[in-house]
Amino acid sequence: MITLPPLPFADWSDTRDTLHLFLQIIGKIRLKAHPKLNHWWHVTLYPHVRGLTTGRIPYEDSGFEILYDMFDHEVIVGRNDGRRSSFAVPGLTVSQFYETLFSHLSDLGVTVSIVAVPYDNKSKVPFRDDQAPRAYDAAAVSAFWRALCAISSVFEDYRSRFVGKQTPVQLYWHSFDLVVTRFSGRAHPLEGGTQSDREAYSHEVISIGFWPGDDTFPEAAFYGYAYPEPEGMNTIPLQPEKAFWAEKNGGALAIFKYEDARTSANPAEAISAFLESLYEGAANKANWPAEDLNHIYR
Repeated sequence: MITLPPLPFADWSDTRDTLHLFLQIIGKIRLKAHPKLNHWWHVTLYPHVRGLTTGRIPYEDSGFEILYDMFDHEVIVGRNDGRRSSFAVPGLTVSQFYETLFSHLSDLGVTVSIVAVPYDNKSKVPFRDDQAPRAYDAAAVSAFWRALCAISSVFEDYRSRFVGKQTPVQLYWHSFDLVVTRFSGRAHPLEGGTQSDREAYSHEVISIGFWPGDDTFPEAAFYGYAYPEPEGMNTIPLQPEKAFWAEKNGGALAIFKYEDARTSANPAEAISAFLESLYEGAANKANWPAEDLNHIYR
């Protein structure tokens, strides 16, 4: 049984935008410093007991980590040799966050150069130049983390039922969503798109995730989709009953609103029912070798 905190989008949307930009800066550092992995898995951030982390990033003969602590609202940079440095986040502009983080990296002997502009974000201002005051509701950030922590546990349980190739539970900082993607094992190269799109969708996938909402869909929700999309995808019966099909970029997107999950009798069971109904229906329609991919020794 999990407990999910309220996440009313309107109450923390400005703080959400601030947090998103701060995490983009951290994510871009991991993107540049970590050895490249398949499907761009080297760019993501990971749930941590106190927030979100880059995990260990190899650097020269050691490594470093950046942790965004969502309880004490500070960023902690650490090296393998025990050195660490931290700074408080509330009240910083994007420019101050950027300059302070890179100053702390430099003090610890880490040199990284990033493309210092937001990616696929409504803000187009380079990080160094973004000096506008930024909202930061610490309680809302902590509530978001409590939600991520609980959802991560459900997602990890979902992962345990699959023996095929799949992603870790990871947060993509450009789109600001927590994701788990399963692979059938069959290649299906994407034609067109960006280099990252083609690498992300080089094989058949069924992907599920959680995102906190944005201006186009102003509420938190769970989602799921398949690539390539099998015929009749949007006719798959979803569970629970409040889950529904929507259209995004010309394709079918399964949606289960966070608030509907939060207020259900058992949020973990409700989320799991959504994930399994989406996966089982999509795998069946796409003719995945589902029986071979089931983990029968749980």
